[in-house]
Amino acid sequence: MDKLSLKKKQFERRRLRIKNKVRRNTEVLRLCISRSNQNFYAQIIDDKKGHTLVALSTLSKEFTDVKNRGNIEAAKKLGKLVAEKAAGQGIKAVVFDRNGYLYHGKIKAFADAARENGLEF
Repeated sequence: MDKLSLKKKQFERRRLRIKNKVRRNTEVLRLCISRSNQNFYAQIIDDKKGHTLVALSTLSKEFTDVKNRGNIEAAKKLGKLVAEKAAGQGIKAVVFDRNGYLYHGKIKAFADAARENGLEF
């Protein structure tokens, strides 16, 4: 087995393990993130109804002044905006679905910024 396929397999196992834990708790809304090298995406999802309540990404109009949308600073700004938008809709508690990504770098910066601005997870 080559190195790349092993890495993909480990990522997929980690992703499914996290999803199984998160989806057991359907009473709380889910904050799901996704990332690429250039951008960062976040959604707050109600799994009972199957609706997305809040959705933001670094491609949104709030990020026109940011030059690099895929770095830690952009992730911090996105975390702050998601928390503010959630507070505007009365959402306080969510469960964090990091979607298989390791909890460091952009993911950690996003989570810390969201917590500092009022989201609880």
